[in-house]
Amino acid sequence: MHILGHIVRFIVSALVLLVTGWLVPGFRVGGFGSALLLALVIAVLGWILEGIFGRRITPFGRGIIGFLSSAFIIWLSQFIVGGVRATLIGAILAALVIGIIDLFIPVSGIGRRNGEGEEHART
Repeated sequence: MHILGHIVRFIVSALVLLVTGWLVPGFRVGGFGSALLLALVIAVLGWILEGIFGRRITPFGRGIIGFLSSAFIIWLSQFIVGGVRATLIGAILAALVIGIIDLFIPVSGIGRRNGEGEEHART
């Protein structure tokens, strides 16, 4: 993925986080800068989790384990990013809303889908 694709991905992720902060009680994002940094922290924490446990447990995985890991990463991110506050229930609701928005505007798997297609084309 080109650098412009990554930039667009993080901007869209930040906008999704801002909308989620507006919709979900118990989850607040201070502004666009906090949302952009939060998107970066969530991506990095997801990458670390994937490296340790594999793809099924990451936020990009499907099912209840992926959902709960998303909520945990959102909750944990509040301690890293200033201007973000999330209760445990707020993080769970935020993970749900982000998952629903991701159904309509897929953000998390954009680069992965392209990479998967290239692998299948080579074999």
